[in-house]
Amino acid sequence: MTPPSDSAVPGGAPEPAAGGPFASVAPLVAEHADLERQLADPELHADAGRARRVGRRYAELGQIVAAHNAWRQYADDLAAARELAAEDPTFAAEIPDLQVAEADAADRLRRLLIPRDPDDGRDVILEIKAGEGGEESALFAADLLRMYLHYAESKGWRTELLDGTESDLGGYKDVSVAVKGSSNDPADGVWAHLKYEGGVHRVQRVPRTETQGRIHTSAAGVLVFPEVDEPEEVVIDPNDLKIDVFRSSGPGGQSVNTTDSAVRITHLPTGIVVSMQNEKSQLQNREAALRVLRARLLAAQQEAAEAEASAARRSQVRTVDRSERIRTYNYPENRISDHRTGYKAYNLDSVLDGALEPIIQSAIQADEAARLKALAEAPA
Repeated sequence: MTPPSDSAVPGGAPEPAAGGPFASVAPLVAEHADLERQLADPELHADAGRARRVGRRYAELGQIVAAHNAWRQYADDLAAARELAAEDPTFAAEIPDLQVAEADAADRLRRLLIPRDPDDGRDVILEIKAGEGGEESALFAADLLRMYLHYAESKGWRTELLDGTESDLGGYKDVSVAVKGSSNDPADGVWAHLKYEGGVHRVQRVPRTETQGRIHTSAAGVLVFPEVDEPEEVVIDPNDLKIDVFRSSGPGGQSVNTTDSAVRITHLPTGIVVSMQNEKSQLQNREAALRVLRARLLAAQQEAAEAEASAARRSQVRTVDRSERIRTYNYPENRISDHRTGYKAYNLDSVLDGALEPIIQSAIQADEAARLKALAEAPA
C-alpha cells in the first residue's frame, strides 16, 4: 500500500464518490478538468488577462484534486487493511499508520476547501508612509522598504519602485513599490502573503537625532493593494479625473526637475488622490499614477464587498482599518511582535533583512484557523 502521488490528476484517478464527507469536491474536479481543456486551447492565450486568471484557478484546484486523490487512496488502503486483518492478523499492524495518514490527508483537504481569497494570486502595490515621529519615522519607513525588498527577493518576486519622496536624512516620507510574483499558484501569490502587512508599524529605538540615548517611539503606515491585472477590470471615466502637473521635488522641497513632469491625479467621485514624480517623463508618471489609482479603486470596491461577505470568506486577520497598530519593532530587545496573532521573536535584525516568512505564516495560519472555525459554526 503505497502513498499516492501529489501529481495525481482527474484523468488518472477514479471519480469522487457521490456521497461521503467530501462530496463537494466532485464539481471542483469537473471544473479542474474543464480548465485543463481551456488551457490546451491556443485561443485562450490570445487574451493574456483571461489566461492568467484561468491558470491561477487551475493551479488552485490542482491542489484540491491532488489532496482529494491522496485522501481517497489512504481511505481505501485503510478499509482494505481492516478487511484483510479480519482474516490475517498481520495486516492489523498497518492500521495505526494508515489511520494517521488518512486523518492528516483529510485535514489537508479540509483546509484546502476553505474559500480562498480570489485575489491571492494577484501582484500588489505596496505603499509606506511616514507617520508620527518626524524624521525618525521617515528613516523607519526606509527600513521597512528595505525589509520588503529583501523579502521579495527571497521569494523570487520582482520589485519596481514607482515613486518616493525622500526626507533630509535619507528616509522616505512616502514610497510606493510594485511587487510581482511568478507563480500561477494562488497559495504562492504576492497578495496571499503581503495582504496582512497593511496597518500601522511601530518602532521603538534610539533615533539617530537623539543625543541623550533615549528610546523614542514612532510609526509608519503600510498600505497594500492588489494590482489590477488588466485596465478593463476597473473602468475610469476621464471626466472623473482632475489632473495637475508640477515640478518634482527632493529632500527639503528643492526642485529636482526643471520641467513639469510630476503628476497629481484626483478621482473626483471618491476623492482619492495619487501623485507620481519618480520618472522624468510626465507620460510615465501619469501611467504610474493611473496604475496606482486603479489598484486603490479596486481595493475600495473589494472592501465594500468584504463588509458584506460571510464570516467564512472574510479575512479575520487582515484589517480594513489602516489605523490599527499591527506590529512593534523593538530595537533595544531585538524583538518583533505581531499584535494580531501573538507572534513574538527576538530576531528583529534578521526580520529587517527580509526574514519575514515566519511572521507572515503566523498571520496566514491564524486567518485560516478563524475561517475554518467560522465554517464549522455556520448553519447548514
